[in-house]
Amino acid sequence: MGMSELASIASASCHDAIDATGPAAASPAVDRAPDGLENVIGFLHCPIDGASLRLETAGGSLTDGRGHRYRIERDIPCLFVPNDWETAKRDVTDIVKAFYEKTPFPNYDGLDTRDSLRTKARDSVFARLLDEQLPRGAAILEVGCGTGQMTNFLGMGWGRTAIGADLCMNSLGLANGFRNRFSINNAHFVQMNLFRPAFREASFDVVLSNGVLHHTSDCAGAFRSIARLVKPGGFIIIGLYNWLGRYPTLWRRWLIERFGTVGAMLDPRMRGKGEAVRREAWFMDQYRHPHETKHSINEVLGWFDAAGFDYTSSVPTIGDEEFSEDSRLFEPHSTRRLLDRLSTEVEMLLSGGADGGLYIMIGRRRR
Repeated sequence: MGMSELASIASASCHDAIDATGPAAASPAVDRAPDGLENVIGFLHCPIDGASLRLETAGGSLTDGRGHRYRIERDIPCLFVPNDWETAKRDVTDIVKAFYEKTPFPNYDGLDTRDSLRTKARDSVFARLLDEQLPRGAAILEVGCGTGQMTNFLGMGWGRTAIGADLCMNSLGLANGFRNRFSINNAHFVQMNLFRPAFREASFDVVLSNGVLHHTSDCAGAFRSIARLVKPGGFIIIGLYNWLGRYPTLWRRWLIERFGTVGAMLDPRMRGKGEAVRREAWFMDQYRHPHETKHSINEVLGWFDAAGFDYTSSVPTIGDEEFSEDSRLFEPHSTRRLLDRLSTEVEMLLSGGADGGLYIMIGRRRR
């Protein structure tokens, strides 16, 4: 499995949404606390005022005691609060949400057991190394988890707490449904806006967001927002479209817009075998998405430094060393020279923009 398959596991943005409301009146009362909420509530806070949240007696909502109440739907805390930006700043949340309402990506086709999900994830070298090298007992947050396949996979690990957060309730419902069917008790799901996080700062050992931030209105601002959730000594993992590696996909998009979908046959993923629904989801995500941005390795290194993170590793690696099953994700590596970083990006371009030009950067927060 290549990084494109990893992207489908780690998901992109707010997939398959039907709801994106803010603080809401409580749902009809239920007689029990949602399954696993006791393992999550300590990480949560009110996304409006940062106050602690508590479960109301009936179990149907969370409140901060200051007039902010959030419903719980299908065992998922609904903590989405809209952006409060000035009107001059463009907010693409609604158009991205509407896109994924019609185009769910990824789905659970063919993933009908814990073992089938584990097999799919572990076919990716990166996902397998992540699973094997995570600190024992780690608290992990996946921001933009979509249908939660990576969160559920990581939640199978003993002693962990894996939380997936996304804007879209339909995707979260699929994620939580899979979790419940196969008793993945260490995985949990929350609805939120990544610009107004529902989690306490410095709460997580690892924050993962793959293929998500470049679909927001402010990619650098989105990074800063989620970076605050990492503990000192913890790690952030982000996957973004590279400024050079993305160009082959954009050239194919140009051909598709002018000559029709026949141009998509230049994409190996569209010529490959497999279910038509997956090829269609890939086509829509890569060639019909309403908003995306592209970013360089140097740019992300600047984000890391400004937010108090040191670079540890990347996929692909910087310089001559090849990413392999022996790679150590969380051990410090050199950022090499500017020319080495540029060479890595040129290689992404010349390789045809494999996996949509997605690359991964990992950093450790300074203590």
